[in-house]
Amino acid sequence: MSFTSLFLAEEETLDTAKNKEEIKKELDELELQMFRMKENMKEIAKKWQVIGIDQTKDDTWVVVYTNYDNHSCKIMLNDCESAYRGQWDYSIQATYRDEDTIFIGDIKGPENKGFGTICMNYLKEVAKEQNIRYITGDIAKRDWDHVDRLVHFYKKHDFHIDIDKETKSGEIVWQPYN
Repeated sequence: MSFTSLFLAEEETLDTAKNKEEIKKELDELELQMFRMKENMKEIAKKWQVIGIDQTKDDTWVVVYTNYDNHSCKIMLNDCESAYRGQWDYSIQATYRDEDTIFIGDIKGPENKGFGTICMNYLKEVAKEQNIRYITGDIAKRDWDHVDRLVHFYKKHDFHIDIDKETKSGEIVWQPYN
């Protein structure tokens, strides 16, 4: 066996051991998330209606839940990396304007974790299930420091966006059946 092939064989053995360690670490993390998911779902279900579980772009498992009532449609999310302590990790807070429209009042939580996409997909699903014709919202002056991120987010979710740069305001509209 040549030195090169011996070196490659040893390197392959190290890679295999490394891969086994990485796989074990990933499995341990997944096992912890599954345990947290079970415990979080028990606690969340005591107060809210669990509407799904999902996985972020970074493979973090989340529990998605809501507060169905006649006035508001709040979609909340809790990740399964930590215990649920009575507070959501991310939320889209919306109200029913009329029988055809859900109005997004606020979106709260950390950015760039995939939580917004998950919550928006569930909000759109709720709208379809309830035969809601529009999801609308405003972009206000207070949002102007992150308006580019908002425009990107709403475009990604097929919203029509109307921005007035002069007044630093805007409107968003999504129609499920267009």
